[in-house]
Amino acid sequence: MGAAVAVAAVGAHIVTALPASAAAGCRVAYSITNSWPGGFGADVTITNLGDPIASWTLVWSYSAGQTVTQFWNATVTQSGSQVTAKNVSYNGSIATNGTASFGFNGSWNASNPVPTSFTLNGTACTGTVTNSPSPTPSRTPSASPTPSRTPSASPTPSSTSGVPADAVWVATGAWDQWTNNGYTIINDVWGSGAGPQTIWARTGTNWGVVADHPRTSGVKSYPHTGKTLSRTLSSLASVSSSFNVTVPADGDYETAYDIWANNNAYEVMIWTNQHGAVGPIAESYDSNGAVPNARNVSVGGHTWNVYRGSNGANAVFSFVRTANTTSGTVDVLAVMNWLRTQNWWGDVTVGQIQFGFELSGTAGKSNFTDNSFSLTYS
Repeated sequence: MGAAVAVAAVGAHIVTALPASAAAGCRVAYSITNSWPGGFGADVTITNLGDPIASWTLVWSYSAGQTVTQFWNATVTQSGSQVTAKNVSYNGSIATNGTASFGFNGSWNASNPVPTSFTLNGTACTGTVTNSPSPTPSRTPSASPTPSRTPSASPTPSSTSGVPADAVWVATGAWDQWTNNGYTIINDVWGSGAGPQTIWARTGTNWGVVADHPRTSGVKSYPHTGKTLSRTLSSLASVSSSFNVTVPADGDYETAYDIWANNNAYEVMIWTNQHGAVGPIAESYDSNGAVPNARNVSVGGHTWNVYRGSNGANAVFSFVRTANTTSGTVDVLAVMNWLRTQNWWGDVTVGQIQFGFELSGTAGKSNFTDNSFSLTYS
């Protein structure tokens, strides 16, 4: 999950609720990588020791008047001696024992001592774990879908609400899900700062959401349908999928497959269309955004720019279609085998294959509809 949106993504995941008492804890490695008269470069690595988090804010103070002048892989501001670093949209999610890193250049005068304390989302980074009563929702993949759950008070479908009157399942909860004909649909509202989102379904392959998310950085949700395969790549003779969607004319989103392998060590995103301030996770970025590792790759029935990177918890491979489409058929097995021919992964065990809409922001109340979908494998 992992997925991946920017003004860079993350990838998309199945959501589980955190316990009533969330664990919080962190460790920070701050290292000066270069130094010159009046200036220095530094790298910072955050290790999350507590429950998974969907976004982060790291705060520290300088004791000798140092000033941050340039930064990357984070948004850094400074007020007096206090420095605040916040994730960018492609590295906000940190799993338990996962890491996120960023770097910056700074200026100094007489001395440049290393900061002695840091806080992550308000928790002191002491290398220990504590419990707090207010859990932060997070997006983590699971090995298999959990049993279907229907909220006790579903909204009444109506044409004015954007929910079709013939919908048989409607829900608004962040992790509400429904299983039908072998497909599990999940509302999957996991990112911080999300607005309201209603999910509806006629079947496991005909469903949609009505969402109203602010157009701020970071992924807000990944409503999706999908199946769990639990098959090695070499044992699969075919994996094919067809889709037909309707998406709004404005907003920050993409329509994407999200594939998990080797107990979520690998994430493959296949973007079929995108709009607005979104982009894949990558190893490098320039003034135009993410830089692909391979361009105009024809595989699986389409042509893609392909990116590889990491969200701090798992490797992420993103296939971004060179031209948007709202319908088509993808030879998913061919895409996965292409990764193997590049030695980016081996004979992995394919877990979940999901398909849905990764939403960073909407232009007001917006409708996203999966008109039809199929996923077959043998």
